[in-house]
Amino acid sequence: MFGLFKKKSQKEKLEEKFKKLMQEWHELSSINRSASDKKFAEAQDIAKILNDLNNEAA
Repeated sequence: MFGLFKKKSQKEKLEEKFKKLMQEWHELSSINRSASDKKFAEAQDIAKILNDLNNEAA
């Protein structure tokens, strides 16, 4: 209830996007290999950004 109007941080947004891309990658892996490779590459780029954010926070 109290978190209803809480805005998401950049890290939370990136984590959601990463999770969505990995789900799409998994779905496409058996249908269209080239499209799944593109999704995986996008997810890896986001993973690098998340890793950098985690290292800055530490």
